[in-house]
Amino acid sequence: MSKGQFAAILVSIPILIFCLQLIASERVEVVFLHTLDEATKEISTRLWVADDDGYQYLRVGADGSEWFTRLTARETLDLTRNNRRYTYTWALRENKSDKINDLMREKYGWGDSFIGMITGGRQNSIPIELRLAN
Repeated sequence: MSKGQFAAILVSIPILIFCLQLIASERVEVVFLHTLDEATKEISTRLWVADDDGYQYLRVGADGSEWFTRLTARETLDLTRNNRRYTYTWALRENKSDKINDLMREKYGWGDSFIGMITGGRQNSIPIELRLAN
């Protein structure tokens, strides 16, 4: 194998992983979480959602994320699902972690496993229960 072929393979691997991540993330339902930054500029984040017992659930990794940090600054959140925007109150439901992980794995299939592998797993993820605000 020449140096050029080896270099091409090295460059191709991250591109392939990026493409697989994009396909895994976007091939099933994605919702838009709308949060505000410090300057009150709206930031929309694409996330997966699962339904259980009449509620919707998002999931955050145990190490957190920027969208989750923004979410915790407010008591309510806005979410767009099926092209309709809703306002919700939210609560962490750590006791439902296994159930929500199972629902996400069922709904998103191999994509959930693939993204979990990239992000270090789903074992300690925290479900966020959404309730429509009045």
